[in-house]
Amino acid sequence: MKLTLIGAGPGDPDLITLKGIKALQKARVVLYDSLAHPSLLEYCPDDCVKVLVGKRFGKTSCGQDEINALIVTFAQSHGEVVRLKGGDSFIFGRGYEELMYAARYGIATEVIPGISSSYAVPAYAGIPLTSRGVSESFWVITGTTKAHELSKDLYLAAQSSATVVVLMGLHKLNEIVAMYSGLGKLDEPISIIQNGTLENQKVVTGKISNIVPLSKVSEMSSPAIMVIGKVAALPDLSYDQVMDMMQKNDNVSNNW
Repeated sequence: MKLTLIGAGPGDPDLITLKGIKALQKARVVLYDSLAHPSLLEYCPDDCVKVLVGKRFGKTSCGQDEINALIVTFAQSHGEVVRLKGGDSFIFGRGYEELMYAARYGIATEVIPGISSSYAVPAYAGIPLTSRGVSESFWVITGTTKAHELSKDLYLAAQSSATVVVLMGLHKLNEIVAMYSGLGKLDEPISIIQNGTLENQKVVTGKISNIVPLSKVSEMSSPAIMVIGKVAALPDLSYDQVMDMMQKNDNVSNNW
């Protein structure tokens, strides 16, 4: 018996790994999430059992206990099961929980990493999470904890000079804005990227002080990620403006 966890990538079906495609081509059962592009199922054999288990914020889906049970049931009945998850299964994907649950039942496991939306989506929008003289590190934080509250790490991240990427947090935008405002960061650049890497990708960029009305005018909705920090403003700056910003920052080595 075997469970294979495949990261489907950030949205664009061409961004799945070749190893992931090869695993799908011989799959007997696939349990797939809503954020995995449906065209990826075309790689599966005709007799493959395909089960949608949801896992999108605000939408009806199977609970994690039910998904765990399905993994074991199908592994026992078909010998192996593929779990296709959006992004990377180990980045806020609960993939490790599923791996450990399968191991309890003597099911062998394999992990095929995927490209994470945390860095791929900003890249598609022209936003580097790090850039010499602008940002030397980044945080990736979930906007939806198990308790449906903002992660306490966000407050720590907001106090740093690092780029902050918030996944699954658009419904917490008002709280995030309030947090940054309380820290005196009203001018901090922020971008919201909806349907990243897909043909209908939409980006709205502003500052903490005006992002709420901008997002409403643009009718931003999930799935979306937020990028907060100086790098969010880079796509709208000229080459000379970016070079000037880099040269003024003495905290980052010119050798980087």
